[in-house]
Amino acid sequence: MHRVIRRIGDASASRPWVTIGIWTFLIALVIGLAGSAGGKFTDDLIAPGSQSERAMELLEERFPEAAGGSAKAVFAAPKGERLDSYRPAIQAALTRIGDAERVVTVADPFTAGTVSRDGRIGYAEITFDRPSAGLGPEPVKAISDAIEPARTAGVAAEVGGDAAFINAETATSGTEIAGLLAALVVLLVVFGTLVAAVVPIAMALITVGTGMGGIALLAHAMDVPSAAPSVAALIGLGVGIDYSLFIVARYRDNRAADQDNRTALSNAIASAGSSVLFAGGAVIVAMGALLLTGLGLLAAIGLSTALVVLFAVASALTLLPALLSLLGDRIDAVRVVRRRSTAKKVEDGAWWRMAHRVSGRPWPYLLGASALLLALAAPALSMQTGYPDAGDDGTNTTHRRAYDLLAEGFGPGHNAPLVLVADLRSPGVNAETIPALSERLTADPGIASVGPPRTSPRGDAVVLPAIPTGAPADPETAQTLERVRDLVPGNVAVSGVTALTDDVTRQLDKTLPILIAGVLAASFLLLMVLFRAIVVPLKAAAMNLLSIGAAYGVVVAVFQWGWFADLFGLDGTYLIASPLPTIFFAVLFGLSMDYEVFLLSRIRESYDTTRDSTESVARGLAGTGRVITSAALIMTVVFLGFVAHPSPLVKMLGLGLSTAILLDATIVRMVLAPAAMALLGHANWWLPRWLDRILPHLNERAETPPQQPEPEPATVSS
Repeated sequence: MHRVIRRIGDASASRPWVTIGIWTFLIALVIGLAGSAGGKFTDDLIAPGSQSERAMELLEERFPEAAGGSAKAVFAAPKGERLDSYRPAIQAALTRIGDAERVVTVADPFTAGTVSRDGRIGYAEITFDRPSAGLGPEPVKAISDAIEPARTAGVAAEVGGDAAFINAETATSGTEIAGLLAALVVLLVVFGTLVAAVVPIAMALITVGTGMGGIALLAHAMDVPSAAPSVAALIGLGVGIDYSLFIVARYRDNRAADQDNRTALSNAIASAGSSVLFAGGAVIVAMGALLLTGLGLLAAIGLSTALVVLFAVASALTLLPALLSLLGDRIDAVRVVRRRSTAKKVEDGAWWRMAHRVSGRPWPYLLGASALLLALAAPALSMQTGYPDAGDDGTNTTHRRAYDLLAEGFGPGHNAPLVLVADLRSPGVNAETIPALSERLTADPGIASVGPPRTSPRGDAVVLPAIPTGAPADPETAQTLERVRDLVPGNVAVSGVTALTDDVTRQLDKTLPILIAGVLAASFLLLMVLFRAIVVPLKAAAMNLLSIGAAYGVVVAVFQWGWFADLFGLDGTYLIASPLPTIFFAVLFGLSMDYEVFLLSRIRESYDTTRDSTESVARGLAGTGRVITSAALIMTVVFLGFVAHPSPLVKMLGLGLSTAILLDATIVRMVLAPAAMALLGHANWWLPRWLDRILPHLNERAETPPQQPEPEPATVSS
């Protein structure tokens, strides 16, 4: 594999302008096609095989008028006043809503009886010509603009309901730019020169830009949720910078070892480039494993992220060598941070000394690091998951303000409506027994009210709306949903956004163990083939699970328990968003493999030469410690930027990812891994002969590794 990667890098470096031209054409093609043929993002919350899916299919087939999405225009008079005093302004707003795109009907709150008992708050039910998931943000925005006459008259007017929440446009906080600037500062410290620091940033931007075009094209072929570009861009920035950092650092190491530029670049691509290929492959496999959840929402996020990572690997192995070939000695131009010349032996480095200190007393370090990670992971045992609702978003959003007004005027259950759909062609409830079913529902303590039934034009389906007493994320509402489903006969299915999201949560709870098993198996096979060992992949899997568990625990402590809530700008406590544990595992396992592969590749290089297990660990750590910690710091600051985002969901994502990466690159890679490898000794690289014969050989080298001592990375003097 090293030979193949070397040839790819050499070909790109020997014809740099051709390579750059091909990439320019590819980027223009992808972005151009995305602009002309790119699809719209759709938030599909359907869990395959669930009751809610059956209900939605029945509505679309038998009762299309009731299958359309819905929203609520919520109006509130000032304190102490009644809404009917502002009726002309509200009527003007309703007229404008009726003319808005995709709107089929809009109900007058004064004639429909949807005004609160005190007369201060009311809402107009709005129906659309397509389901909420396929509506897009434009119709919701049009309604928000249409209610302006009511606002001008002094009425609080907001847009809420299912369609408004599902299709809300994601607010931006500028954290991506802040993360890139922080990454640039770290790179300046690592490399000391502006040119070397800018190259990884430029590569990351190219990766993300091209990847976003690819995701838009993917949305033309399948349903891609609106969260997919954000998650993919977040990961793409991190790996795009890291992969370039790995190669540039190795290239500058080789130059410091008196290799000419061409040889230094060729050797860097053969070694660090191979690590990038396998590390990127691990991320792609982990994200592709989201297909195992069976949920289109997560499958699309996984494929979108894998696509961006694929661009990151491809650009690092082809475009980056071309740029470095053109730069030549200018890679060290514009020195910003002064460094003394450090072309010294690894034995003089702090990382080498640390590795020997850990190897000298492995048990205390192994037990101490494990105890710390287990303590951080402990809160994860009490994790409670649930799907986020409009009440979890910031008060700066109109759907959150509408959510609060509806809860104030009509009770929290108005934000969690249930929709019962009866198939009258099947045995069970029929047209005559619908009233009795309605009475049984009303008698349930978790149901606040049951609306009048609506019958399809052919009389073969009935829709019965019900309002629970609890909020969407309230555990009591989930219990009410269970009782209702147990109460109704077999030809009745329960849907509504609350039922949809509850089914998604149940599906994720069932498939998470399958995902974990699939990712662990795939990563074990990948590392076993790469490093020709059995113990190393097992150790890597165990340590990755520890760092991921610690990240779970930190997220639970902060968001579910409320620890340091003020520090993170949280208004209260939150259930852990049910998709996040699954996304966390796939993303974090894939990213942690980056550092694992990079570190183990250096250790294996030294072991193949010296056959000294302890010394090879020390040299591997000395050769990668600075680069791994720098790469982790860059990814951490990029992810931490999302903690400042107004959405608690995005905060969870940013905190969980940054915590896991920081722990993985410090406690795990710099303490736990060397201690474990010191205890295992030569057993790290044990592989049965029969297995060695049948495994493919991917790690054959094109040359014998240089025998001269390696300098610490990224310390070349200009």
